[in-house]
Amino acid sequence: MFDIPFLRPNLVKKEKFLSYLEKIEATRIYSNYGPLNNLFEKRVINQMFDGTGAAVTVHNATIGLMLAISQSKRPQGKYAVMPSFTFAATPLAAEWCGLEPYFLDIEPENWQMNREQLEHTVRLLGDQIAVIVPYATFGTAIDLSFYNELIQQGIPVVIDGAASFGTITPVEATHFGKGFGGAVVFSFHATKSFGIGEGGLIYSMDQDLIKRIRRAGNFGFSSSRESVTQGLNSKIPEYTAAIALATLDQFKAVQENRKTIYEFYLHELLQAGLLEQGWSIQKLQGTVVHQFISILSPGSHSNREVIELLASNSIEARTYFSPACHQQKQFQGHPHSTLHVTEYIANHIVSLPLWEELDERIVQRIVKVLGSLGKENTE
Repeated sequence: MFDIPFLRPNLVKKEKFLSYLEKIEATRIYSNYGPLNNLFEKRVINQMFDGTGAAVTVHNATIGLMLAISQSKRPQGKYAVMPSFTFAATPLAAEWCGLEPYFLDIEPENWQMNREQLEHTVRLLGDQIAVIVPYATFGTAIDLSFYNELIQQGIPVVIDGAASFGTITPVEATHFGKGFGGAVVFSFHATKSFGIGEGGLIYSMDQDLIKRIRRAGNFGFSSSRESVTQGLNSKIPEYTAAIALATLDQFKAVQENRKTIYEFYLHELLQAGLLEQGWSIQKLQGTVVHQFISILSPGSHSNREVIELLASNSIEARTYFSPACHQQKQFQGHPHSTLHVTEYIANHIVSLPLWEELDERIVQRIVKVLGSLGKENTE
């Protein structure tokens, strides 16, 4: 056990969703896109996306990616183009859709898929591309104008926005994904900032796409309950929808709390002079509701050294995403571009603790340990 764990999920307390549970008992509807689920989807569109577009809940974000890819992909295509620096769920979802992941590098400052490589790959692969799957790295916003242009060219785009629910874009000051013509998939896993235990949401400006995904998530049933397309069961129960509604009720407080903790980290990193000593952080776009804090160790020190140093001080940290996807056994045979930035970051990334009770004193302790890296060999 660690004195300072990496994550301490803090889901909404039962008192906050009891009134929603009473509605379940009154209707005796427990699943199948029930009234609480429909209310949650409606509230998300109105409160988060200003009444624009459509959304459908899913049992988890991996299934959400599978459905969004399957209902978006070009039938003649072979490849799902994506960054290697992403969670394994992204290429796994493509494989389940019968596609082959094609891995690209990321940009060194924002850790998003390399635009120059992507443009080259679009020209190189042409109609072999079934879908492009960018990852909104650690909740950051992405400039979606470029991807909307690809959609206009007939290339489907599904954004893996697993940690981006609640992210506000830097220029328009609207929720990330608003008005996007492709699909954006959000995760509601317990470890996410909007955590409900397990669940997810797919958003799109394309209402027909959301209708197709909803149908595919309900066994491919038509209105006559005849299976008319390849489907599965992605529906969330009404109990999950109750937790989601109660979580939405208090989400603003969560956003503010996590923003404060992130600012603690920035302040302490600057105060300790770590950013001048070779440490670096992701250049974010927009306002992010942080799931954890990711930082790169100096070039002379691997992330394994940092993880061991923190653990020796009873602080738990992780290495998202190390190894990167192309380095994992399941995906090693898939084609890829040069991945120099990905491989460097995979060797140096350290994800630091963030949970809602974390205070400035604990952040100071974590940063102090980071600042001691290498000093034991020079003193």
